[in-house]
Amino acid sequence: MSAVNIDQLLTRMTGDEKHSLAAFSTLDVIRVLYERVLDVSPETVDDPRRDRFLLSKGHGPMAYYAVLCDRGFFPAAWLDGWGAFDSPLGYHPDRNLVPGVEISSGSLGHGLPLAVGTALGLRAQGIGARVVVLVGDAELDEGSNHEALEVAAALGLDALTVVVVDNRSASYAVPGRIAERFATEGWLVTTADGRDHEDLEKALSERGVGVPNAVVATVLDPSTGSGRRNEEAAA
Repeated sequence: MSAVNIDQLLTRMTGDEKHSLAAFSTLDVIRVLYERVLDVSPETVDDPRRDRFLLSKGHGPMAYYAVLCDRGFFPAAWLDGWGAFDSPLGYHPDRNLVPGVEISSGSLGHGLPLAVGTALGLRAQGIGARVVVLVGDAELDEGSNHEALEVAAALGLDALTVVVVDNRSASYAVPGRIAERFATEGWLVTTADGRDHEDLEKALSERGVGVPNAVVATVLDPSTGSGRRNEEAAA
């Protein structure tokens, strides 16, 4: 995927409900996952051994749709009518309508618990597929995420990776606090520049044995040089 091509796909989605800041904060992470990390494709979308990607930050799916489209999961023509009454591409992704989408999301705090359940189910079946869930920094304030964070560590879900896009939009944004929180619970934690594809790939390739994995991807606002920005980018 070229930067030019992904930009062209993104511009095909228009309207007032784009949540573009939320989408662009996740774009590089999603690109690296689908281009370099995840073992999933349109041909293996129903294979039980496929890797799973869960977008918990589902209120900004523009980047997700653009990447799925570029990888061949659905035709580019779908992007032109996104959000329309008869379009399969809603403002929140729907697993029943969009090929390649693993969960219907948008209500914050659901993705990590669902990822824990998915990883447990795969382990029970003896399937070694990887489960990656993308959450926002502010979304970690949800109590359901805290419970899932503890359970994953207690059960040693090493097939699970959480990517936290940290744009300092949480109410109490303190540098380093997110990584410390995961480490305290027993996760293997790495940090990365959320815009640097090489750095992201390296961080996503580091996996613990017997412990779940967390990658904190720091994303700064390119217009201000600050991570603090519009509330729509939170979570």
